[in-house]
Amino acid sequence: MISKKYTPEDIPVNAFGLTFKNPVGLAAGFDKNAKYLTELEALGFGFIEIGTVTPLPQNGNDKPRLFRLPKDKALINRMGFNNDGVKIIASRLEDWRKKQLAMSNEQLAIDNNYKPQTTNYKLIIGGNIGKNKITPNEDAWKDYEICFLSLFDWVDYFVVNVSSPNTPGLRELQEKESLRKILEHLQNLNSAKQNPKPILIKISPDMNEEELNDVIDLSLEIKLDGLIAVNTTISREQLQTTNHKLKTIGAGGLSGKPLGKRSTEIVKYISNKSKKQIPIIASGGIFTGYDAKEKINEGAALVQVWTGFIYEGPTIVKNICRLTYLYK
Repeated sequence: MISKKYTPEDIPVNAFGLTFKNPVGLAAGFDKNAKYLTELEALGFGFIEIGTVTPLPQNGNDKPRLFRLPKDKALINRMGFNNDGVKIIASRLEDWRKKQLAMSNEQLAIDNNYKPQTTNYKLIIGGNIGKNKITPNEDAWKDYEICFLSLFDWVDYFVVNVSSPNTPGLRELQEKESLRKILEHLQNLNSAKQNPKPILIKISPDMNEEELNDVIDLSLEIKLDGLIAVNTTISREQLQTTNHKLKTIGAGGLSGKPLGKRSTEIVKYISNKSKKQIPIIASGGIFTGYDAKEKINEGAALVQVWTGFIYEGPTIVKNICRLTYLYK
């Protein structure tokens, strides 16, 4: 079986009220529409983040919009939140959850000694939510509300995406008061639920120190459950890829190895500034167990891969887990 070949031994990690079967997740943007959860689970991921999901279906930016930079082990993308819309994605997640439950019940009927997956060791699903391109920023909170309420029953945690560089004006929502309006509204909706879900935000690597401080202060003030550091960067510094090729590719967010150092710096900064009070998911430049261990040593609770998955292939989770806890 594929899952036997690629799934590592369980390395349970507790973060923001959830228990992950291992610390390696797949970042949002790969399985945008929640179509491949079973297949990705077979590759050993401890958690999958679907999306970014918007209220209305969205085609995204014109193609081509994804480019490889092999010399740098990097990607540039300008996808533009292409997705099927929250209604279809919520329905797909509901079907997947029901199939998972039916399979457990069927196995239990065959084997009385079979123990269904506990909450602690199931595949954790995150819902990364955003706003439609046509929605003005002053109404962005409405889009986040629609996605939050529609996905609530089918995901385990939420990520508010205000940091993609590929939706015009989106990063303006990272400003403290704009962010407060969205997050406080979601927190109010969440607290009204019988079993609230963790809410995190994903931040940009291009923030300056003052902007980072604002996000950290706000996160502590409103008791946000965690931060994801970081999204893609608009920087093109110190790349081996030629300037000619970069100009030909054009705009987009850069991910992969060149982002590794900045990601680690921000993880360390958040951890120290918050006195380790904010759980962090590290994302950016993670290809090996040593990359993951570096982030964990600086304060990350979990890690996510995306570009590393593209370059390293289906063994990446097992390889990271093998090395991440080699030296505790």
